Amino acid sequence: MRLRFFTQHDSVNRQIFRAALTVGVATIVVKAGTTIKDLAIAHSFGRNDNLDAFLFAFMLPSFALTLVVGAVSAALVPVLVDTRQKEGPSAGQQLLSSILLLTIMALVAVALLLGLLAPFYLPYLAHNFPPEKIALTRDFLYMLIPWLVSSGIAMFIGYVLNSVEKFAVPALAPILSPLVVLACIVLWTRPATGYSLALGTVIGSFLEAAFLYYLVKKHKLLGAFRWYGFSAPVRAVVAQTSPMMAGCLLMGATPVVDQFMASMLASGSVAALSYGSKVTAVLFAIGATALSTAILPYFSRMAAENDWAGCRHTLKRYSALILGISVPVMALLILFSRPLIRILFQRGAFTSVDTDVVSRVQTYYCLQIPFYVLCMLFVRFISSVRRNDLLMYGAAINLIVDVTMNLILMRWLGVAGIALSTSIVMVGSLTFLSLSSLRLLRRQTVVTMPAVPAAVRQ
Repeated sequence: MRLRFFTQHDSVNRQIFRAALTVGVATIVVKAGTTIKDLAIAHSFGRNDNLDAFLFAFMLPSFALTLVVGAVSAALVPVLVDTRQKEGPSAGQQLLSSILLLTIMALVAVALLLGLLAPFYLPYLAHNFPPEKIALTRDFLYMLIPWLVSSGIAMFIGYVLNSVEKFAVPALAPILSPLVVLACIVLWTRPATGYSLALGTVIGSFLEAAFLYYLVKKHKLLGAFRWYGFSAPVRAVVAQTSPMMAGCLLMGATPVVDQFMASMLASGSVAALSYGSKVTAVLFAIGATALSTAILPYFSRMAAENDWAGCRHTLKRYSALILGISVPVMALLILFSRPLIRILFQRGAFTSVDTDVVSRVQTYYCLQIPFYVLCMLFVRFISSVRRNDLLMYGAAINLIVDVTMNLILMRWLGVAGIALSTSIVMVGSLTFLSLSSLRLLRRQTVVTMPAVPAAVRQ
């Protein structure tokens, strides 16, 4: 019996591994396209004001996207899995249609607010930018408003496809955006301008959303696109979305705060922070995001079946696997940080001085790698048991620590201090999430433990 028990859990772990591998391979393809795009941007823009303005403008709708769709999707998947198991595919289709409609309405409302209020908040957020740079940032923001809606729909549908264990195509679809951006950079007449980046980003997101919507209709995962009322599953998603959205707001505020504080430093610091995070972002997309994407449906299924021993087994196995892979990767990246930046970016407008600055930023960002990946593992477990309130509390702690450490370290290390602060935040976040997960497992095991018959107790 013991052998069969662990074989069952190992089978689930192998399914998770295959799914994560599928997402990881697809992400490598996407990131290859993104890397080519980034190399073209580095060659054309270096660290100039056009790129600074575009990155600052893109940060705002990107933050809103994570806030709305990230929260809704994380709350939706566990409820969707449970609804399909207990009420059937038709109930799942109705749930998806209702939640998608609510999500689109929220995205449109946020997009309108971002556009209408831009003249009021941009001068404060980018107060160190000269007037012409603020005006350029505002232009880019207006262009990126439609991106928020189309990219949000694509992101939502990707989570829906993942919930039925379809991972490959949703992971490959984002290749459309960097390819379109690259085409716009190549075709746009000189001089290099951020308008080509904004236009390509918007067109790419529309193509991705249209393709994924076709897929979800083809697989009959989405019913007639209309409102089916506040059913119990819809209420469950909404109830979990509120704390998750608060957590995403606080968590998403961290990169916004980092870029805002980088804008207070020397010109080009926002771009340096962006370049310095490119390699770790690729690794997180291939490893952490691939694992978290693959593991959420399985954690949700185990939670719906009260299989807490399986959850514990998966957490232990994947924690050991993550440490065994990520620690050597971190050490190699730190050792070869400067040569890597030089090979990737040092050409055209990107000089050796830029390489020095960006390589220091990258070195400090790399310190977070093992902690970040482990955090994603525990975040997905906590979401699967519908305790998103814990993620909200953890995100609040992270934001406070991030701001405090930024203020201290940026005076000592400049923009590289902001990267070091991020790594320190990840250490604290992992401590909180792992302890919370272990406490939840103990409580759930006690709650679901079958009662011992009186005759046996005697």
